[in-house]
Amino acid sequence: AATGREISDLFVDEGEPYFRELERQAVAAAVAGHTGVLALGGGAVLDGGTRALLGGLPVAYLSMDVEEAVRRVGLGAARPLLAVNPRRQWRELMDARRHLYTEVARVVVTTDDRTPEEVAQAVLDALELKDV
Repeated sequence: AATGREISDLFVDEGEPYFRELERQAVAAAVAGHTGVLALGGGAVLDGGTRALLGGLPVAYLSMDVEEAVRRVGLGAARPLLAVNPRRQWRELMDARRHLYTEVARVVVTTDDRTPEEVAQAVLDALELKDV
């Protein structure tokens, strides 16, 4: 949003490292200045500094299988890392990233077949926070 450009355009025109640097800066600013819930992009945890920044915070990893991902957001549309063979790409990304998600997460909450309200309550319960 800070650039006024689509993520897919940033990937094509500037490359993934440029996007990841913008992402790192955005996460740092959000963690420092926002007291609510933050939803990070799937690649945010690739940065070691971001993972360190998340240490000690009540992070929940919202896991899902590929079929749930397809059902929720589709695969490919405006997602540059899923442009070709999205199901396989999603599985490969998850295999490469899952250990990073669990490294920073205090809890893991499965979201398959749950409504947003059910997921939110499961996160609160898992983090032992009061009800919404």
